[in-house]
Amino acid sequence: MSARSEALQDLCNQSKPWDVLVIGGGASGLGAAVEAASRGYRTALVERFDFAKGTSSRSTKLVHGGVRYLEQFNITLVLDALRERGHMLRNAPHLVHNLELVVPAFDYFSLPYYGFGLKVYERMSGRLSLGASKLLSRERTTAMLPGIAAAGLRGGILYHDGQFDDARYAISLLRTFQDLGGTAVNYVEATGLLKSGGKTAGIAARDCEEDARFDVQAKAVVNASGVFTEEILAMDGVAAESLLAVSQGTHFVLPHSFLPGSAALMIPKTADGRVLFAIPWHESTIVGTTDVAVDRASAEPRSLAAERSFLFEHIARYFGRRPGGDEILSVWSGLRPLVRDGGSKTSKLSRDHKVLVSQSGLVTVTGGKWTTYRRMGEDTINHAAEVGGMAKATSRTLDLKLHGWTEGSAKMAESDRVYGADLPLVQRLSEEDAELDRLLHPRLPYRMREVVWAARQEMARTVEDVLARRTRALFLDARAAMEAAPAVAALLAKELGRSDAWRERNLQEFLDLAQGYVYQGE
Repeated sequence: MSARSEALQDLCNQSKPWDVLVIGGGASGLGAAVEAASRGYRTALVERFDFAKGTSSRSTKLVHGGVRYLEQFNITLVLDALRERGHMLRNAPHLVHNLELVVPAFDYFSLPYYGFGLKVYERMSGRLSLGASKLLSRERTTAMLPGIAAAGLRGGILYHDGQFDDARYAISLLRTFQDLGGTAVNYVEATGLLKSGGKTAGIAARDCEEDARFDVQAKAVVNASGVFTEEILAMDGVAAESLLAVSQGTHFVLPHSFLPGSAALMIPKTADGRVLFAIPWHESTIVGTTDVAVDRASAEPRSLAAERSFLFEHIARYFGRRPGGDEILSVWSGLRPLVRDGGSKTSKLSRDHKVLVSQSGLVTVTGGKWTTYRRMGEDTINHAAEVGGMAKATSRTLDLKLHGWTEGSAKMAESDRVYGADLPLVQRLSEEDAELDRLLHPRLPYRMREVVWAARQEMARTVEDVLARRTRALFLDARAAMEAAPAVAALLAKELGRSDAWRERNLQEFLDLAQGYVYQGE
């Protein structure tokens, strides 16, 4: 029996209700589930797609307090996020590391202005500081940012923040939740809420793989469904159409040659007031992000022409040339669930989170940002415990080491480091079968053994799960991922005991989806 089959069986066991049932397998849902399980509450989680399918795999890969939130005087958010950043680095050093960022200054006023602001940012992190900020000469700035357009450059400011692999962090949270005795199942959809005496008492669920329907009872139900929050609220009879504003952010992935150093570029204010980053990640360069309001949520958002134009314009401005179409290795977009505040632009809306408890006792958490996922989970479970009448228990996640924790990974290749303490077990698969040591593709750092590991240990169910979130192939080089997909589909079908027809169908579904990550020209 597969790990998912066992989890599904546990989920359906109705001998007694779960203490906490979480809807949503992104950062906020997984964070809440880990929080609940670590307190000793009997906890389950369902996700209608794959874990971190949505917003939580599409971030700019930064673990940060938020420099621009400091400029907006959102001091509480910055302080909370800086504290959480420090603990993420301590609790998951295999997934989070210190990143040097440089703000280039093209006028002399910028040096003292941003220099002072970033010094305040550094001091606010206190004992959890990642390093001192400092002013840089013009020469030192160009040395740290090779490839930057130097015309008019006066100098720069160096500061430190955290960087991570968002989807791999989510998988580590999943494994941590399982280590704590929790039950999580992907591809299970909440189709309705169960009520008893007017109170939420569980969910009506559907196994999306087999189209089987069943009920899951729980003392407290947590709605952590991100940009789809209002769908679950509607099941509860709550009219919440105005709760969220959905904002889209798009990224280009370029060759490492665009930014061949180890430091990142940060533009704190573009001509239209946005923040722009160029960040080294997995031997590539991520450039983004945009901030555009969209009317509706989608599981697979697509970049807009205006967003691509914005990125092209600013890449040309700061790197001195526009990338060719073949240099755009992948283009992807993510949606942010932002709590509305009147008619404010999405770029001005706070990244604070909000926890709501409806009259029926449904606990909803929304808003927030990746860096504060743990704090969001703590607040959410405080409310859920009260709703469910569970015994009070103190949070213990602030210093909880995540699955895979190890201190010996700093000098590893990034694609290996994300496995942490599990890496020797992953590598052992190649010792047992030499074929599994083959690269998925010459332009990708991943090996066939990672497909097997993902299927056996990380609940990967589709080619997309493997190439988008267990590895990051689709996000790093969409064409290479498509070329690797047939071999991945064959190996995954073998691991999952699937038919040839399933293999062909799942492969085609991935190829169709991956086309949306390939730059098609304007």
